[in-house]
Formats: sequence, C-alpha cells, structure tokens
Amino acid sequence: MKKVTNPILRGFNPDPSALRVGDDYYIATSTFQWWPGVQIHHSKDLVNWHTVAYPLDRVSQLDMNGINDSGGIWAPCLKYHDGLYYLIFTNVMNFSGLFKDVHNYMVTAPDIKGPWSEPIYLNSYGFDPSIFFDDDGRAYILNMLWDYRSKAKVRGKFAGILLQEFSLSEKKLVGEPVNIFRGTDLGVTEGPNMMKKDGYYYLFCAEGGTGASHAETVARSKNILGPYEVHPQNPIITSVGRPDLKLKRCGHADVFDTPDGDWYMVHLCGRPLTGKDGSPCSVLGRETSLQKIEWGEDGWPRLAGGGNSPFETVEVPDLPEHKWEKCPETDDFDGETLGIQYQTLRKPLPKELCNTTERRGYLRLRGTESLSSHFTQSLVARRQQAFRCVAETCVEFEPDSYLQSAGLVVIYDSTAYHYLRITHDEKLGKCVGLVSNKDGEYYLPLDLNETLGGAERVYLRAEIDYEKLNFSYSTDNKNWHGIGGTLDMTVLSDETNSCGGFTGTFIGLCAQDLSGLKKIADFDYLTYKELE
Repeated sequence: MKKVTNPILRGFNPDPSALRVGDDYYIATSTFQWWPGVQIHHSKDLVNWHTVAYPLDRVSQLDMNGINDSGGIWAPCLKYHDGLYYLIFTNVMNFSGLFKDVHNYMVTAPDIKGPWSEPIYLNSYGFDPSIFFDDDGRAYILNMLWDYRSKAKVRGKFAGILLQEFSLSEKKLVGEPVNIFRGTDLGVTEGPNMMKKDGYYYLFCAEGGTGASHAETVARSKNILGPYEVHPQNPIITSVGRPDLKLKRCGHADVFDTPDGDWYMVHLCGRPLTGKDGSPCSVLGRETSLQKIEWGEDGWPRLAGGGNSPFETVEVPDLPEHKWEKCPETDDFDGETLGIQYQTLRKPLPKELCNTTERRGYLRLRGTESLSSHFTQSLVARRQQAFRCVAETCVEFEPDSYLQSAGLVVIYDSTAYHYLRITHDEKLGKCVGLVSNKDGEYYLPLDLNETLGGAERVYLRAEIDYEKLNFSYSTDNKNWHGIGGTLDMTVLSDETNSCGGFTGTFIGLCAQDLSGLKKIADFDYLTYKELE
C-alpha cells in the first residue's frame, strides 16, 4: 500500500463529491462566485489529481451576475448512471438575513469533459442537492430544507432532509417531497448523500456548521422513506476537541469504493492560521482530504485506524503512479485561451475585455468596474494553494487618471484583498500604490503612492509567508523596492469575514477604469511559485 498526504486538493476546494467510473476517480468541488462553475478533479491513483473540467461554462447554465460574495455554486453532487454523468448543484442568489433564495438544477453529459447539457430546474426548498439511483431503477433528489420561521436552538432553520422522486424518462420531479431525516443534536443538517449497501439505505450528512464544530454523521434505514436510525458512534469524522490536529473543520463527506472493494471517504477540511487576536483564519479556504473507511460487522462505516479524527497520511491502493502535467510556474500567455487554472468572477469575460490574441504573448485586460463590484470585473485569478509562495507579473499600463488602475491582487472577495496597483496621480504622474481592504474597510491610505518616473514596464511581486504578505515593484527587473510594509494575510479568510464567507484566497491580475473608457493593461506573464 502507498500513502497519500492530506489534503489531496489544496487551497479553495470545498464540499467534495466523489465518484469512481471504472479506473477513473473524480471529485467535484464548490466554486461559489468564481466562474466557470464547479471544478472537477481527476485521478487514476488517488494520489495525483488535476483539474479536468468546469461543467458550467455558459451563462445559460449558470447566471451569477450581481450575486453576493460566496453566493453562486454551493455543494455540487457528481454521479454516473447508465452511461451518463449527472451534476446536481445549487445557484445561491441570496443567503443574507432570514431568507435563502436558492435554486437547484441538474445538468448531464456523456463525457466528463462535456459538453454538459442545459440545466433542468429541480426546486428551491433548500441547498446542497444530490441524486440517488436505487437498484429498482428509480431515482431521487435529496436536499436540505430551509425553514426561515424556526426558532429552535439546536437544529435552527436547518429543518431536515427532503427526498423526492425524479423521473428519468420525464426529466422532472414527481410526487411530493418527504422529510426523511431531521438530523442529530449536532444540528445544521446539510450536504445529504445517499447510498445503498446490504439492504440498507445509508444517509451521510454534514452537521455542526462548516466552522470549528463541523462533522459528518450517518443514519440508515431499510426503507428509503425511513425511519432512520443514527450511527451509534456519530460523528464518523470531526476535528472537535482536538486542537492538536493539523486538519480542522472536518465534515461534509462522500464515500466511494475501489475495484478491489476498498472504501474511501473524501471530506472537507481546513488548515487555519492564527490571527492577531488568536482566532483561526483559513487563508487557503476549505480544502479536500481523503480517509480510508471500513464497514464493521454491525454494518456501520468507520474510519480505518479507529476513532473519528482525521488522519494526515492515509494508505491508498498500490496502483500504478499516474502523474499529470502541471501548470507551468510561469505563464507567458502564449496560448489562444487561458489555462484551466484561471477563473473570473461571476461570469465569463468577453474577448473585448480579456484576451491573449490582440497582442501575442500578453494577457490584455480592459479596465472596467472596481474590485467592489458584483457585476463586471476585469480580473483573472488562480487559487493560492500553498502557505508560502511568490507571485510576479510585468504590466504595461499608461493611466491618465486616478480612476484607472491595474496590477497584482491577492483577493478573498470584494470586501477583503491586498492590491498592488499602477495608477495616476496629479502630482506624481504614473505611480505605484497599495489598496488594502479588510471586511469592507480600507485600512491603508489611498494616496500611499510612489512615482514610477515614466517607466513603460513595471514588475510587481507578492511574497506570501503564512500570515505575512510583502509587495515589491521594479522598473528594470533587477532592483526591487518594497512598498507598504508587511501586510496581514489572515484578513483574507472565512473567519474574518463578517458577511459569512466560504471561499479562499486567489492571486490575480486585474484592471479598473471608473471613467468608462476601458483603458488597456497588458500583462507579459504571471509567475506563481510554491515554496513548500
């Protein structure tokens, strides 16, 4: 047996849904407001993974224009049945306050790489939908139920798990939804996944909330409609009560088997840093780990190795090693299209605003709205996936006004980022400066600018070392000048976001033009180098 080190999907890769088709393993993860929607990862050996597809790549499938930060895609479910891949997902339009505006859909494809179908609308009762195919040929949709009226202290507004039959021939829900499970005393019952084994329907649920109290519980029944008995040793995985663990926030799981009959579970986790006030801060976002599970003589699943705490290293089958070509550390933007590692915010950017063809060897961005916008941002970014890393770019940009900016951004969402930008000042002319936003408040002076002396090309660098970020710039790629001092990376995390964030840190290139003139910024390359 070989071993793999967790997390297997580092950086912002939460809410895993796992699937095996033959000798291929797939994991779908949430993307929230980042476009395209749903990231699918592929492995042949359970050790080496790569991004293989973003199924929701058309606005007709996914319309997120204007949604709040951390809205959009929540907890997708990926299944395979009778030669067809099924992807079930929520598009969260609003989750603030008392109400949740959540719409659940299904898309299908004969090939994991697509093209994927236009969506079939399912319901809007609650989020985290999944699909289950019974051995009698019937199919069912499950999702949590949101009851905005509830004042219950334990389960709160998480009112249970709904199940409703889905007609595969008619491609629609039929019959009435039934609340089959109201959860355990951990509360916050969500993320339902169902499987059938040895005559039992097993219902896996995320509970406890996706923070420090997160957990995965299991219930089972001989009848799909229940009643469901709960696992005698719930939760089957959690990090609660174990401050020594590297993997925190463990829960939201899914299980799958191997051709040889071994069983594994993927689950959400986090590796929080410590903020200035001593609180945890998950800068990389919620990640995905792998655990081996065993089925006891009593028919219940448990972690192989005992207990319910996550293991940092896990044995995997001795399959032939299958490595994938990695994204190069430096992207010179020589291709016709952007690499699969990049995403934009809420929607695709038209070629007018973002392309690599107008000027060969450069990413050309035309400035649009500010980093606060929930509509059109000229921003292209990739995940930060290591605590220690360096990002660097070179930009050619000639601003005429303080309303025009372009540069290198380290961003969590529209309320949390550090931005090293080129702009224009009436006294300094073309200059370089910083904008830092913490929870919607700017905490560096907006006039902290240094003149560039008319330099045509400006090099920008971000050096990240766990909770510290240092920016620097150069006009000759030899002499580098630090700017702004050491910045706090821990402000870029779920835990420091008062609006309730669920994403992770991205490193991106962006351009703004608040005059509406769409000033051009040309980026020669982007280097992302991990140091650990």
